[in-house]
Amino acid sequence: MNSTPIIDHPEYLIHRQWMSQAIALAQAAGEANEVPVGAVIVDSAGNFVASAQNRRERDKDPTAHAEILALRQAGQVLHNWYLSNCTLYVTLEPCPMCAGAIIQARLKLIVYGADDPKTGAIRTVANIPDSACSYHRIAVIGGILESTCRAQLQAWFAKQRQLKHKKAAKDEEL
Repeated sequence: MNSTPIIDHPEYLIHRQWMSQAIALAQAAGEANEVPVGAVIVDSAGNFVASAQNRRERDKDPTAHAEILALRQAGQVLHNWYLSNCTLYVTLEPCPMCAGAIIQARLKLIVYGADDPKTGAIRTVANIPDSACSYHRIAVIGGILESTCRAQLQAWFAKQRQLKHKKAAKDEEL
């Protein structure tokens, strides 16, 4: 029996390291008035390949989710759309669109932070990778730095609600 606690396991520490980078990207997205989601892709040797943050508002593009942008960048860097030796780290469980793109890319592993109880398509609301419509099976690890990822999202949405209420109150004064 392995006496090393899971929290100190080298593989877990590596997942935390990459997720921390995704969290930093998510923070930058939030500061740019985007939903704070960040994504990082690494190869099987643990080398950085690509990263992205949500850019839907800035790019006026409904597909500009962090995962999609990171997958595009990884394909360009590796000169191949086939990313079977890569791992995607993302702060929020991917939506159906992103889950489909992840399957198309043939990723080896997806590691995400917080579950998405509204649109999570990896495990929470739907399980696209394990469904009959998926011809590629992807290993999944959820909950890495989950509380940090969730708190980041909750704080951003609370701030957005507060700004919306202030604007509504100001509009009523006029």
